[in-house]
Amino acid sequence: MSRMQLYYKEKVIPQLVKKFGYPNIMQASRLEKIVINSGVGDAVQNAKMLDSAVADLTLIAGQKPVVTRAKKSIASFKVRENMPIGCMVTLRKKNMYEFFDRLVNIAIPRIRDFQGVSRKSFDGRGNYTLGVKEQIIFPEISYDKVEKIRGFNVTVVTTAHTDEEALELLSLMGMPFKKQ
Repeated sequence: MSRMQLYYKEKVIPQLVKKFGYPNIMQASRLEKIVINSGVGDAVQNAKMLDSAVADLTLIAGQKPVVTRAKKSIASFKVRENMPIGCMVTLRKKNMYEFFDRLVNIAIPRIRDFQGVSRKSFDGRGNYTLGVKEQIIFPEISYDKVEKIRGFNVTVVTTAHTDEEALELLSLMGMPFKKQ
């Protein structure tokens, strides 16, 4: 069991049950999955760009990503249907907790001029999306080997029914939200 998973079971669940008055600890919100998605617009001209994005995402997530393809042709972007244009990876269980731990405790504090992540990025159903501008905030990525600074989206899917429950869950687990 990972460090973050143990912390969730021992510290976070009792606090959530106390705050929201759940009759059963199984009703406490939990992380369901984390989806990391990277769009590679340069892949239209240069297919090797996609390979480097896949390699970076593999190092960051610890799991091989799936190459995503265009659903429609868009002439102005020179994109044809079924053309590879990005990659994504879905993390669950142990890999998810390991990644969340690294994201919150190692990667996010390395962001320059960081004041906290936005509280407005919830979707209304208890899921949180965070945009990362550069992959080099992760220690697994060697700055010398990076061809191009590339960003990606991290979506944290929770079992929370409201944004308030999800905010409480993520802040108890160490997500550094902006002070209001």
